[in-house]
Amino acid sequence: MYLQLKEDEKLIAQPVLEQDELESFHYLIRDSASEDYAITVTWWKPVKGELGNTCSMWGVVKWIDQHARRIKLVNDEESQWIPMDRIVGVQA
Repeated sequence: MYLQLKEDEKLIAQPVLEQDELESFHYLIRDSASEDYAITVTWWKPVKGELGNTCSMWGVVKWIDQHARRIKLVNDEESQWIPMDRIVGVQA
């Protein structure tokens, strides 16, 4: 019970991003997909209601699903579908 309480204290609300940040992220994502270079994507993952934590992964964007608004990030070890509306950071 105590450990669960400590884990819950680490949870954060989804960060609110400015429009220029979102545009920058989208540019890097599209560029990674077309130029085939690796980026690091950080996204918020819900855990309890409006609270969650952030996850990070590096890789190349292999697919952009416009309808489901998600990207497929692939590296040597794994692949991950990441919802675009939960992305909070992208670095080249």
